[in-house]
Amino acid sequence: MEKENKEANLLELIPVRNIKWTADGQGKVILLKPKFKNKFCVKHILPRMKRPFYKVKLDEMGSFFWKNCDGEKNVREIARLHREKFGDDAEPVLDRICLFLQGLDRNHFITFK
Repeated sequence: MEKENKEANLLELIPVRNIKWTADGQGKVILLKPKFKNKFCVKHILPRMKRPFYKVKLDEMGSFFWKNCDGEKNVREIARLHREKFGDDAEPVLDRICLFLQGLDRNHFITFK
């Protein structure tokens, strides 16, 4: 039997946020990565900790991208919005977004639909 080779087109994927986040006073996003993943630690240790999360601060472009990962827009639409907002400062948009998505996916900050 021949195997099907299905490769997802990155531009058609829809990123969905997978962790909690907040915004600072300037509108920049701060991702809140839990310090533990083990169910026991999450249930019993995390609530007793003074700082249960690692804070990952995003810059203006990363924050804009993160806010648009709403589970409805695909990467192509977000890239278009990114280009409209930041203009030439965002170039090369697709390369930047690809690297940013790889980092978010590797750290399990997002999933894809």
